[in-house]
Amino acid sequence: MARLKDYEDIVGKKNLNQLKSLAFLSKGKKVIMVNSTKDGGGVAEILHRLIPLLNELGINCQWKTIYGNNGFFNITKDIHNSLQGKKLDIKNELLEKYLKVNKEYAQNVNLDADIVIIHDPQPLPLIKYYPRNNTKWVWRCHIDVSKPDLFLWKFLKKYVEMYDASIFSISKFAKSLPYPQYLIAPSIDPLSNKNRDLSKNEIENVLDTYRIKKDKPIILQVSRFDKFKDPLGVIKAYRLVKKEINCKLILAGGTASDDPEGEEIFKEVKNESKDDPDIHILFLKSKSDIVINALQRSADVVIQKSIKEGFGLVVTESMWKEKAVIGGEVGGITIQLYNNLNGFLVNSIEGAAFRVRYLLNRPDVSKNLGKQAKKFVTKNFLITRHLRDYLALFYILENPNKNIIYA
Repeated sequence: MARLKDYEDIVGKKNLNQLKSLAFLSKGKKVIMVNSTKDGGGVAEILHRLIPLLNELGINCQWKTIYGNNGFFNITKDIHNSLQGKKLDIKNELLEKYLKVNKEYAQNVNLDADIVIIHDPQPLPLIKYYPRNNTKWVWRCHIDVSKPDLFLWKFLKKYVEMYDASIFSISKFAKSLPYPQYLIAPSIDPLSNKNRDLSKNEIENVLDTYRIKKDKPIILQVSRFDKFKDPLGVIKAYRLVKKEINCKLILAGGTASDDPEGEEIFKEVKNESKDDPDIHILFLKSKSDIVINALQRSADVVIQKSIKEGFGLVVTESMWKEKAVIGGEVGGITIQLYNNLNGFLVNSIEGAAFRVRYLLNRPDVSKNLGKQAKKFVTKNFLITRHLRDYLALFYILENPNKNIIYA
């Protein structure tokens, strides 16, 4: 695991000194992060890298996960989808089961800390069932709640309003709430196996393992098999491109333990590919970071055709690798990609196909966009910036009337 000093060549000594100064203001504070899984998904990936660095900086940061069976995660997946605007009729008895799991967990977990940060909707109601004491509670929402199902939002809002603060990834997701809200974008770790430089042999070994030849331009989408990632739309866009450019498509991803829909979507994608030898559907196991890294570095164009997106770390990862990226014009992708500057945003299958063709026919443009993309990520979306934001938040929560600049 990387240590702070290992980032100096990437972000500079000045940034690391700033982190140490901020951390000193909250030294010894106990912070507990709670989410629904330690395996799969962007939240777990971030916490795996962020928490050790917070501890190195003198913050006593712990990580806990709410437990539940498939029934619980089926309910929370529906809640997740409804918060992102999908119309679902979630029965009251299912919502009662959702609350029951949270209540039971609250009775069997120790969340005594200075600050508790609850990630996403799965453990959201914990605050109702755990003694507040003097703890500051923060709800960190990673998903697109700009247009939630109104019935479900009304149900959840009474729990959200119990918190002391909320964190959202972009301003569009913020809600009308009776307390401060903060914007903290997610981040990638440039030194993780998913993002570090790879040797030529490492890349070739991955391609050989999955029997992928570099004999044609490669279009790549890496994401969980999820309807909101629109893998079927990506296949349709590829087929439009294929009419003019002989290319291949790789759809690579897996599922998270709190996402029971993943395998069903994977089967739909396999069926849609109809045995096209130029479509590679890769169901990746957890901890396939080097595989993902190698695929992203091998791609000629990376696409993330999401129709809903909290942030889209796979976009960030590919930008870091100097790739030309095409993303759906939704959620957090819109604060990463800017047309003709560091990538392209699209709103349709036809638009995605047009931009893929454009980039495949203009390798010099792709190269320039990729260089600008890496610069943008370096400035805005690396883990050191994420640490800085959390450290500033910890101080603000404990000192609401003080100016951190003069602390």
